[in-house]
Amino acid sequence: MRPRVRILGQEFAGEVEALGDGATSFAPGDRVYGTTGIGLGAYAEYVRAGGRRAGSVVAPMPAAMSYAKAAAVPYGATEALRFLRKGGIGAGQRVLIIGAGGSFGTYAVQLAKHAGAEVVAVDSTGKLEMLREIGADQVIDYTERDFTDGAGDFDIVFDVVGRAPFGRVVRLLRPRGRYVVANPHTPQFIRGLWASLTGDKKMIFSSGTGTDEHLRAVTELVEAGKLRPIIDRQYPLEQMAEAHRYADTEQKLGNIVIVVGREQSPG
Repeated sequence: MRPRVRILGQEFAGEVEALGDGATSFAPGDRVYGTTGIGLGAYAEYVRAGGRRAGSVVAPMPAAMSYAKAAAVPYGATEALRFLRKGGIGAGQRVLIIGAGGSFGTYAVQLAKHAGAEVVAVDSTGKLEMLREIGADQVIDYTERDFTDGAGDFDIVFDVVGRAPFGRVVRLLRPRGRYVVANPHTPQFIRGLWASLTGDKKMIFSSGTGTDEHLRAVTELVEAGKLRPIIDRQYPLEQMAEAHRYADTEQKLGNIVIVVGREQSPG
């Protein structure tokens, strides 16, 4: 009759307070960031991560990065990297990213550009200028234009939101194209399996999470200036509910940060 997990949140950044038995990778005082995985629990002053906790990943923070900025990186960036790799992202490809203005999407745009792809980003009016600034070659306002009105023009379609009509999206793919879906619904899942078995266009999805290797790769890109978090707003922990209300409007640019304690600026 009540939520099984009472503390939400998957991303965190902070300072190591103490180590569990046998832990040797870090020391108290180290600046770290990561994800808690399916166990959640990141909206808190203290977070347990790493070790045998399922799905959790922790790594040293990028040098000279504030906690507020770092906290916006691990989950969205590692998931975008994981899905794009599964889709076989590479130089010279043409990629459509649906829902490009959110957490996954803003990282996906930057990662696809870093891989040498041409990126077409789809989102609402207020997010288009930001998408151009982070590297999108072309932007489409879905409130003004039907982005599925076309055929055979993309090597990869990355649907971050999972709401696009399956049949119309598949027609956007070139032969042997890949339809990558971060949040597939059951009808999409079934139709995707059938399409993958009977044709040369593949639907790709995954129920896993990012790994230590994904987070290390992301950290290197951040430190090299190739990847940066987009932060729309930040809220103190006491206003967490208001932060979720704003996220539910689907108007946020990139990420929202929940600040615990004294650090009140993304830096």
